[in-house]
Amino acid sequence: MQMDFFPSRTLTLYLARLFFTRIVAVLIMLVLVLQTLDLLGESGDILAYPGNGQAQLLYYVSLRLPQLVARFLPYSVLLATIFTLATLNQNSEVVAMKSAGLSAHQVLAPLILTAALFSLFSFGFNERVVTRATATLDAWDKADYGPIPKDSGVRTNVYLTDGHNLLLARSVAGVGEAMTMTGVTWYRRDATGMIVEKVQSPRATHGAAGWTLERPVRFRVADSSTAALAPLVVGPELTPEKVSLASVDADEQNIVTLWATIGKMREAGRRTDALESVWWHKISGPLSSVLMPLLGAIAAFGLARSGQLLIRAVIGMALGFAYFVIDNAALAMGSFGGYPPMVAAWAPFILFALIGEAVLVRTEE
Repeated sequence: MQMDFFPSRTLTLYLARLFFTRIVAVLIMLVLVLQTLDLLGESGDILAYPGNGQAQLLYYVSLRLPQLVARFLPYSVLLATIFTLATLNQNSEVVAMKSAGLSAHQVLAPLILTAALFSLFSFGFNERVVTRATATLDAWDKADYGPIPKDSGVRTNVYLTDGHNLLLARSVAGVGEAMTMTGVTWYRRDATGMIVEKVQSPRATHGAAGWTLERPVRFRVADSSTAALAPLVVGPELTPEKVSLASVDADEQNIVTLWATIGKMREAGRRTDALESVWWHKISGPLSSVLMPLLGAIAAFGLARSGQLLIRAVIGMALGFAYFVIDNAALAMGSFGGYPPMVAAWAPFILFALIGEAVLVRTEE
């Protein structure tokens, strides 16, 4: 039996090329179908804005396409693994390789190497392309697919806690003491958390005492009364720095910027579990492609004539999709603080790596 991790150079290139072409083909097929369906769902909203036409539809596709590629690349690797290994098994090529003394791990080595290269591509693509496309698409969506002021620094739908009370702003613009809020709603709550009154203001500015609501209108829950008030100061502890950190979207920041944001939030005394989970997942997520050949390896081995090839392919596919389900669930638990951030991001990866290895060793080695 050969002791090298990889088979011969010729066989390695053959398997890697076969796997590579199938990954690309499956990815193109998935992205084309999903992009078409997504565009059909969003085209009405895009064209509803006066002046929008075909150019805006193509612009939407250019922003949405990177998100679909990044999200469904691991699925493409999984499906390509099943197609490649099932074909090799059906054509008795796996039998020939094992007859030549190759182990199951040596058969899978070129596929794992190819998947690792796709993981590196996915990581770089996410950091350089997807984050920027996501930030632009979110801003365009919040503007109802209208013009977006470039480099405006405007944040929308900002939610803040003012002690027991709540402060909501439709948009926040500016930095430091020049920061302003528009479409402001302030909810005053009692000790039990019940809302007792709502104050609405078209604009709020920051000063030494807090945020001054201009032309506020108060609504009292107890007697359903409405009254106009003099300028009202709220949120004395809500500094512009804290407001700037209130609307952080981890998907819009690369791994370096997100780590700096987490540090600033720690200094401000805010919880960072959700952002830390996403930060770790920016590394473990792309690496999931490396798992797919291992999880789908069950489709490669066993006699095709036994009639169990389809069952083995379904089992491999089920293992792969189970990983994605558990990975998303663990990430959600990490965001809610149920799991430590590192556990939320890495536990599913390590668990299914052990499961895939155990299945492979148990059945073939």
